[in-house]
Amino acid sequence: MNLNAREQALISELTQALSSSLDLTEVLTRAQGTITQLLPSDYAALCVSRPERPGDYEWLGLGAPGVLFAHYPELAAVDFVRESVVKQPNVALRDSDMLSRRELKRSLLYLRCRELGLPLEHVMAVLLDLRQDWHGGFTLYREHAQPFSAREQALLNWLTPYLVNTVRNCRLFGSEAMRGDLLDALFRHQGAECVVLDPPERERLRTPGATEILKRWYPELKVHDAQLPSDLREHLRKLRAPGTERKLGVDTWVRSGQQRDLKVTFVELPEQRGIRPWALVFQECSRAIPMPEQWRQMISKREADVVEGVLSNWANETIAHELGLKLNTVKTHLRNIFPKLGMESRTDLLYHAAWRQKPG
Repeated sequence: MNLNAREQALISELTQALSSSLDLTEVLTRAQGTITQLLPSDYAALCVSRPERPGDYEWLGLGAPGVLFAHYPELAAVDFVRESVVKQPNVALRDSDMLSRRELKRSLLYLRCRELGLPLEHVMAVLLDLRQDWHGGFTLYREHAQPFSAREQALLNWLTPYLVNTVRNCRLFGSEAMRGDLLDALFRHQGAECVVLDPPERERLRTPGATEILKRWYPELKVHDAQLPSDLREHLRKLRAPGTERKLGVDTWVRSGQQRDLKVTFVELPEQRGIRPWALVFQECSRAIPMPEQWRQMISKREADVVEGVLSNWANETIAHELGLKLNTVKTHLRNIFPKLGMESRTDLLYHAAWRQKPG
């Protein structure tokens, strides 16, 4: 996507705001003005599901009236927006992609909102697939007749990876960071080990378990070698390169083993004393959800390889790299796979594969 000078300046300002804090409310407050300039709307809202209750959402409004959130539980059953975006995670959709103008005006959501004093005429939304037990949604609303343009849709698609990273990082570390020093919070974070660097390579913190993990996966490293492996340093260098477009999955690096994978998540932290540190969060993950044997009989061998990549929770870019395919080829395989297996999305595929593993 070719950005003009104004769009480049606004996106630069916005991406800085999105990584300025690990408090999601604070981040959105800082970003609201820039979002409004880049994607004009009457108001916007971000919702994040709760791990213990996936259908229950925490709402954060950007100028949105509280009546919308207060009445959402009764609107959820007729919410054509959620029904549409859940089928295409991380893809921005305009209302015209969801249903016709005639259908929209007859929809129960449209009519009920007008009864509540919310004359919503146009909407644009994206489901943020956070690869966690929870997900998020970002929605823009207009009360006037001017629909969202294809250009605005492309801009929201451009921004989606940044929104995904922001929500994920705030949810993973925000509550801990609020209780004390951020580095201490990272040190205490359960279920993962980490290394924190002041770029390009000055190490600020390393949890004890991080060294043990690196020894297991990089036995060639010397016992007292404090330097990160070259492939991790190179990946961080690429992420930090000026003008690098943030894409979904590129901040997660995976190394495959025989029984487990090493997953390294690169997290850009808020600026501290003029320096913006990075955390490398290490997690050793058990192998993928097994693919049901019945599925293998319904798809080709190469398509099965792609499905196994999805069930390993790999991004499309990782699948392409591991299988020696072009990214568009992976996407084409997935478009063919979903109807063959009766699925609608990656999320659907993961859910059904996991469900088939449950006893009984």
